[in-house]
Amino acid sequence: MALEAVHVSDVPNLDQVPENASVSLYSTRFARGLELNRAASFRIPKFLVIGHRGHGMNSLQSSDPRMKANIKENSILSFNSAAKFPIDFIEFDVQVTKDDCPVIFHDDFILSQEDGTVFEKRVTELSLAEFLSYGPQRESGKEGKCLMRKTNGKIVKWNVETDDSLCTLQEAFQKVEPSLGFNIELKFDDNIVYQHDYLLHVLQVILKVVSEFAKDRSIIFSSFHPDAAQLVRKLQNNYPVFFLTNGGTELYYDVRRNSLEEAIKVCLEGGLQGIVSEIKGVFRNPGAVSKIKESKLSLLTYGKLKYVSNPKHV
Repeated sequence: MALEAVHVSDVPNLDQVPENASVSLYSTRFARGLELNRAASFRIPKFLVIGHRGHGMNSLQSSDPRMKANIKENSILSFNSAAKFPIDFIEFDVQVTKDDCPVIFHDDFILSQEDGTVFEKRVTELSLAEFLSYGPQRESGKEGKCLMRKTNGKIVKWNVETDDSLCTLQEAFQKVEPSLGFNIELKFDDNIVYQHDYLLHVLQVILKVVSEFAKDRSIIFSSFHPDAAQLVRKLQNNYPVFFLTNGGTELYYDVRRNSLEEAIKVCLEGGLQGIVSEIKGVFRNPGAVSKIKESKLSLLTYGKLKYVSNPKHV
């Protein structure tokens, strides 16, 4: 199996592959009959391209020009910019505010600065109005609170070349190119032990928005939280669910998160359709790939190793 990593801006070149290539490396945008509207009939093509947080994550201090913060991640502008390339899905992180609105934001905390003092607030403890008060404002003449971000141990201003407002899940369904699939990551804090009732409530709130606004859009759910992944699978049968894992590159109290073998168990026990693994976890344990295939599970990968200049072969 050959794995090649590309930046979203390089995707248009993926169709320049020999006719006899063993794996066709180009995005289909569902041209091959990708079935993601029903989990029971789920099947995935050999190669799927997904835009991480839309056009790409904001790596504020990266020396790689491809990873520079060009467009605000997890924003409507980022999603629609990614849609200009022949990709299949965009991936984004969903959390629920204290007044039960699913919003799109990666970090557990929002950092800001006021009168020279940096403070942080947990996203799930903000109301929708408070959440949307950070960053650029939609209302003309209104100034939002500044956004900061912790990166490489430092807190820096969240400066990007092209900024955009924070957004809700509903807005993404309404404003993003409809042919683009959504990989919705159900985001939970690694350092919190969540009760079943809380997980159930959060997932029901998210599923209500999906039910009302998804229409014919293709959707994949994913989560690092094994209980949340299995629960969202029980709550609906319309969309496939993938379990996210670091593949053992980081260790957690919950052993289900610590290896690809454990990820396989989570999927089989919960009826999930596949695994999304940190690519280093695959390279350190390539034998797990055959086990995933034998288990009739799909495998997607993510990670910084994917941005090296040369293809990696395993």
